Amino acid sequence: MQLGLIGLGKMGGNMRERIRRAGHTVLGYDRNPDLADVSSLAELVSKLEGPRVVWVMVPAGAATQSTIDELAALLSPGDVVVDGGNSRWTDDEKHAVELGIKGIGFVDAGVSGGVWGLENGYALMVGGDAGNIAKVQPVFDALKPEGDFGFVHAGKVGAGHFSKMVHNGIEYAMMQAYAEGWELLEKVDSVTDVREVFRSWQEGTVIRSWLLDLAVNALDKDEHLDKLRGFAEDSGEGRWTVEAAIDHAVPLPAITASLFARFASRQDDSPQMKMVAALRNQFGGHAVESAK
Repeated sequence: MQLGLIGLGKMGGNMRERIRRAGHTVLGYDRNPDLADVSSLAELVSKLEGPRVVWVMVPAGAATQSTIDELAALLSPGDVVVDGGNSRWTDDEKHAVELGIKGIGFVDAGVSGGVWGLENGYALMVGGDAGNIAKVQPVFDALKPEGDFGFVHAGKVGAGHFSKMVHNGIEYAMMQAYAEGWELLEKVDSVTDVREVFRSWQEGTVIRSWLLDLAVNALDKDEHLDKLRGFAEDSGEGRWTVEAAIDHAVPLPAITASLFARFASRQDDSPQMKMVAALRNQFGGHAVESAK
């Protein structure tokens, strides 16, 4: 099938390549002309055969809103827009209404896989009408890992991004636990090889995980993380998870504490945040700050 893909950064560029490897045609647009296949959104839409599917992979908020506004004026009834960025689920509900007035379908897709997704595949959590999802299904099948796992129609519009938000909240807490354990091991005199302790956990333990593997990767590059400043950003989804928990009276002590720990890193050079920053760089290619 044909797909228009808007946003060809670290995630979008790799997604375009994986979809093409599956035999589909992808026309990509990016503000950086060196990455783009077309020069404008108008050209992108004009080169796609109807009914069109256009996947938006740009930062949440104003960038996504302006892109959807422009697409609403260019697309036709029966076309489908997929928002694969990290938008807030409440924005999805708004976008579905705005596009629906013009007969354009909308699907929200939470995408997990980071910079490793090109080879390993992406976990996809999608929300929206089953008919609209069916129009995009060949692309979902191309992006997800091989086998029966990695894709879920999570529910109504907004369910995909809500599920991805909760996924990221859990990710916050898991990274924080590894970071706290690493700092404690580094502090005691009796443990002389923290990196190899982490490596020993990779097989046979109940805490083995891909994040643990990435922690070992980071320690292999910088054994004591001396090159990193103990500072870690938050993407916004951790905050939204905590806000949703408050709205629904659901206790999230671990996820909330991990979010607040990142706030603490803005004030001090936190050893724990060195590990969190290293993990975010490993799985998502997120920027890190060098130690002074």
